[in-house]
Amino acid sequence: MKGIIKKAIAAGSVFALSLGLAACSGGGDTPSDDGSGSGNSDFIGCVVSDGGGFQDKSFNQSALEGLTSAQASLGIQVKQAESKNENDYESNLKAMVANNCSLIVPVGFALSDATKASAEENPSVNYAIIDDDAISLPNVKPVVFDTAQASYLAGYLAAGYSKTHVLGTFGGMEFPSVQIFMDGFQQGAAKYDADNGTTTTVLGWDGEKKTGQYVGSFTDSTGGKTVAKAQIDQKADILFPVAGGAGLGAAAAAKEAGNVDVIWVDADGVLTQPDYAGVFLTSVMKNIAAAVETTISSMLGGAAFSNTPYVGTIENGGVGLAPYHEFESKVDSALQEKVTALQQEIASGAVKVESTFSPKAQ
Repeated sequence: MKGIIKKAIAAGSVFALSLGLAACSGGGDTPSDDGSGSGNSDFIGCVVSDGGGFQDKSFNQSALEGLTSAQASLGIQVKQAESKNENDYESNLKAMVANNCSLIVPVGFALSDATKASAEENPSVNYAIIDDDAISLPNVKPVVFDTAQASYLAGYLAAGYSKTHVLGTFGGMEFPSVQIFMDGFQQGAAKYDADNGTTTTVLGWDGEKKTGQYVGSFTDSTGGKTVAKAQIDQKADILFPVAGGAGLGAAAAAKEAGNVDVIWVDADGVLTQPDYAGVFLTSVMKNIAAAVETTISSMLGGAAFSNTPYVGTIENGGVGLAPYHEFESKVDSALQEKVTALQQEIASGAVKVESTFSPKAQ
């Protein structure tokens, strides 16, 4: 695991998110202006959250962090509009267009329809949408991540670490950007079983039917806790919630149970949710912040805007596992070494992780 840890720290340092981010505007309000910066102050980078908001300690916050990092390093302006629910998406995108944004970053598959409509209405405005490659327009760049790869490693790790041989996973909503995690996780657990002659049950995901269990929200932590407790009652001792803020219910349930651990998603949970550091075995990370900042840097460097998708993989550092932190001494060294070897094999192409939900352009 040492190799993973070193790479994760280098590629994932942007996930050490500050809790003191600038205050966010409410849905439909005038977007907040975080300062004009210098040097490239005529470039306006804008971001619209989904209903999870910018304090989700997950992908919305990571996207905003990419913009604020670009503001500090490149001197751009940053504007943000926080959506309270899906009814805010259209109005927040319109507000960003009205603010003459150089690049609008809609965060999440939930904004797909609203982004497509906005991009069609405003062909001279550029968009870089996170977690959605379904839009095919010249002014929309998909920023997507093959999280099946890192989730595969997480599933292998979980199957090897579990004492009950029962794992649990659930999603916030039935989106491909959620299902890809669950699918990769189940495949990784199956790989461990094939290598070791064990039988691991993964609750909440059917790998053949590609169907799973969902809270129906990315903010309902109570609902997430209810699902998690039901899985714990079925002897799951490692949970893999792919549900944003709703996933915090799983962390709370695990902490209460005392013998259950969690694998977090999107960012390093130990850094973003320190209250639950004691139950986070690791995290499947998407380097969203770096992808956003790189897109902006490329545009400022003179490169023409391109709708060619950015696909984060293990090979390019776009996805990976976080360090074990408090679990470093608890995970058997042989299992750590196997996970490290698998990471290298996936990066080289020797091991193929294929999911129905993986990004189309790779």
